[in-house]
Amino acid sequence: MFDRQKKGERAVLVLPHTRGEGDTARRAEEFAELVKSAGAEVLGSIAARVEDPNPRYYIGSGKANEVAEMASALEADLVLVDHILSPVQERNLEKHLKVRVVDRAGLILDIFAQRARSHEGKLEVELAQLKHIATRLVRGWTHLDAQRGGAIGNRGPGETQLETDRRLLAERVKMLTKRLEKVQVQRGQQRRARLRNTVPRVALVGYTNAGKSTLFNALTSGEVFAANLLFATLDPTVRKLDDLSCGPAVLADTVGFIRELPHDLVAAFRATLAEARDADLLLHVSDAADDEREYLHRVVDRVLDEIDAGDVPQLRVMNKIDLAGTEPRIDRDAEGRPVTVWLSAATGVGLDLLRQALGELLGGERVQSELRLPLTAGRLHARLKAAGAIASENVDEEGWLLRIDAPRSVIAPLSGGSPAEAALLSELLGPVEQV
Repeated sequence: MFDRQKKGERAVLVLPHTRGEGDTARRAEEFAELVKSAGAEVLGSIAARVEDPNPRYYIGSGKANEVAEMASALEADLVLVDHILSPVQERNLEKHLKVRVVDRAGLILDIFAQRARSHEGKLEVELAQLKHIATRLVRGWTHLDAQRGGAIGNRGPGETQLETDRRLLAERVKMLTKRLEKVQVQRGQQRRARLRNTVPRVALVGYTNAGKSTLFNALTSGEVFAANLLFATLDPTVRKLDDLSCGPAVLADTVGFIRELPHDLVAAFRATLAEARDADLLLHVSDAADDEREYLHRVVDRVLDEIDAGDVPQLRVMNKIDLAGTEPRIDRDAEGRPVTVWLSAATGVGLDLLRQALGELLGGERVQSELRLPLTAGRLHARLKAAGAIASENVDEEGWLLRIDAPRSVIAPLSGGSPAEAALLSELLGPVEQV
């Protein structure tokens, strides 16, 4: 075994690939961006073709020697492998290379730990990290063979440090799981409240670094952290979206997706993915200046299928047209419905087109009319008010005189199954002024 150095920001990258695998240059560039997002300095990289993974190192022994020579020559203190390694492979590589080894899953978890800001996000990331570490406790630590015990009244070999670590880790995982369940119950109650209010819900999804957070800030005047980094946003952020022809909506920013995202890490940002599953519409943001945008679009669709959000309607947003040299526009299907909006979130060009498309897709026809409600219709009045459908109201001895201004799709389901309330709404949803 070896004594690990406490530093770890000077890294050599190992880039495994298979014969005939396309897009190796793009994959290498993306992994380097991940490393940059984690705050490490890339000293060099080595490509390694892996047809039959070596059970000892994953890469071949000759390539492992080559990596060891480069790490020694460049005085690297960290080797990052663009693949998920088994605990045995990671341990063997560390013994052979004499430096710390981190695989793709460990690197992404480290980025998640840096990005998490909310209480829920921190709990989720710590839980994912502990589960990842649980299988790697026997790596190059020299203290794990130490034993406790032997004091008077407590004779015997005692408990090894490894057993102590495993027991403490299991207790911490159990405690975090309980705390996270409570937080998720609270978030679920908030989400159900939005459902009851019938406010349309929109979620931003897309490949990481496509400009989702920049678009979120531009639409909502929010202050979500946005930077040219992978996984710049981890925690879910929800804001009210105004100035739509359909009335107000709720917009949620989510974590960016990435190819070959380890399934075990999906739980580390479960909160943001829940926003995508529960949305009425997904804004699928793509980089219009990226030559591989169609491939990345399919990557995101596969992840959406994995989280049971594949059936949620989508509006594609082609962002960064200022870099692509494209004019802002709305592409429509054969029925005239918006399917793609071309814009630049950074410059603001085309944002009005996106608001127009959202109004069409979320609202349909709009109801603007007066409605007289008797005092016995208090529940219906409360539902209309909670849905934001009441523009103004007056109260007298006969009840409420309401001025309604809301999409028909918002008003229609508010009867709650009551025939009397449905009859009142039928008066409103008859011949009305539409805009």
